[in-house]
Amino acid sequence: MLTRRTILQGIAAGAGTALGLGGSPLPLLASPSLTGVSKLPKRIIFFLQNQGFDPKTCIPTGVSGNCSLAGHTLPEPIQPLEPYKERLHIINGLHGQHTSPSHSAFFGALGGYRGGDGVAPRGSTIDYELSKTLPETLLPHLCIGMDSLENMKNKPTVATLSASGPDQPIFMYSNPNHLYQLLFGGISDGAIRKEFEARSYLLDQIQDQATQGGMHLPRAEQTRYQQFVTGFQDLNSLRQKLGEVSDHLSKFAPKVDEFYATPEHETDWHDRLLNLGISALASGITNTLTIGSGRGEIFGAWKGLGVEEQGHNLGHMDQPDNPIWIKIRQYNSRMLVKIMETLDNIPEGSGSMMDHTLIVYTSNNADKQHTSGANWPVMLLGNFDGAFKTGCFTQIEGKRPINSLYTTLLQTAGGQCERFNMSDGLARTFDTGNGVLGDILA
Repeated sequence: MLTRRTILQGIAAGAGTALGLGGSPLPLLASPSLTGVSKLPKRIIFFLQNQGFDPKTCIPTGVSGNCSLAGHTLPEPIQPLEPYKERLHIINGLHGQHTSPSHSAFFGALGGYRGGDGVAPRGSTIDYELSKTLPETLLPHLCIGMDSLENMKNKPTVATLSASGPDQPIFMYSNPNHLYQLLFGGISDGAIRKEFEARSYLLDQIQDQATQGGMHLPRAEQTRYQQFVTGFQDLNSLRQKLGEVSDHLSKFAPKVDEFYATPEHETDWHDRLLNLGISALASGITNTLTIGSGRGEIFGAWKGLGVEEQGHNLGHMDQPDNPIWIKIRQYNSRMLVKIMETLDNIPEGSGSMMDHTLIVYTSNNADKQHTSGANWPVMLLGNFDGAFKTGCFTQIEGKRPINSLYTTLLQTAGGQCERFNMSDGLARTFDTGNGVLGDILA
C-alpha cells in the first residue's frame, strides 16, 4: 500500500547533495543538439566490485611489462571482454595504502583519502568532481548500488562510495522502482504514474512546510536545516526539468516488466538497475554513472548466478581459478559489454557515444579483502575521445597512488588538477611522481 512512510523511504536519497545536485541551476541534456554546445559531450562510468580485484583474474598469462594485448588471451573471469580487447587497458601497480582499504576504503576508494566503515567522507570523490567538469546535465551524477535482495529492499538507498564534499555523501539507488519513478515516472501510466503523482504532491507539501520552518533553531542547526530545504527544492526542480524533456526521455525509458515488482533473485534487480543507468547515460540526463556492486561494503549476493555463498565469506576466498569468482567477474564483464554495445549503437558526432566515453572498472577493496592496498588493479574501457591508450597492459613503475589516476582523469576531462586530494606532505610518503600518469595516455 502506498503510504506517507513508504513514499518518504523511497525518496530518502533525494535531499540536496545526496543527489549530487549541489544546489546549482539545472541545465538541459548533455547533447549538442539540445544545449547548443558545439563540443561533443563526454561521459564516464565507474564500476566498483567489492571484495577486491585480484590482478591474476585480469592480467593474461605471460604478461609482465608494458605491452599490447594483441596475441594474448584474456583470463577466464573477464573472457566476455575478449571481443573488445582492442578497447581495453589493464593497469597494474597503482596503490591505495593511504586509504585503509582492508574491508573497504569506502569513500576513500574514489576519494583517494583514508576511509572507514561509518566514517563520513573527508572530501569530494573523483566521480563527483568529473560530473562538475564534464558538460552539465540535468542529473549531474547518478549512483546505483547492487546488493542482496533483502538489503536492497530494507535499505533502498545507502551512501558509501561517492561524496560532493566533506560530510556530504551522495546516495546510491538500489531499488529500481524508486529510480524508475525518479527518471521516468512523469511519462509513465497506470500504477507507476499514480505513485509518481502521489510522491510529487508529497514533495511539494514537504518543501512548502519546510521553507516556513527552521527559523527558531540554533545557528548551526539552521545551516543544516537549510541544506535539507534546498535539497527538496532541487529535487522538485529536477522533476520539473525532466517533465520539460518528456518527449525526449520517452525514447529511452526501459520497459517495466514483472521483475521490477517481483524479482526472483537479486540479479533481477541488478540487471534492471543497470538498464536504468544506461538509459540515463543514453538519454543525456547524466554524464557520470557510478555502479557499486556490493555497495562499497562487505556484503552482496549473486544467487541468480548460482552462487550460494554471500557477503563477507566471499572476501575470504582466493579469487584466481575460483568458480564462484569467475561467475561474479564474468557477470560484471557482461554488464560492461552491455554498456559498450548500447553506447556504440547511438550516433554522436562522426562516431558513437562510446567514442566519447570511458569506463573505469576496479574495486573499493584494491586487490583483495584484508589488503594493505599495495596494489590496486584497474581496467579502462574506451579512450575518452582519444585521450587514453587502448588494447594494452601497463605496469606502473615507482610508487603512484590511485590519486594519480584520478588526476589524469580530471585533466583529460578538462579540469585543472596537479594532485587529486593529496597534500604535498602526504605525497612525499605515498607518491614518487607528480601529475598525470603519462604511460596510460595516448
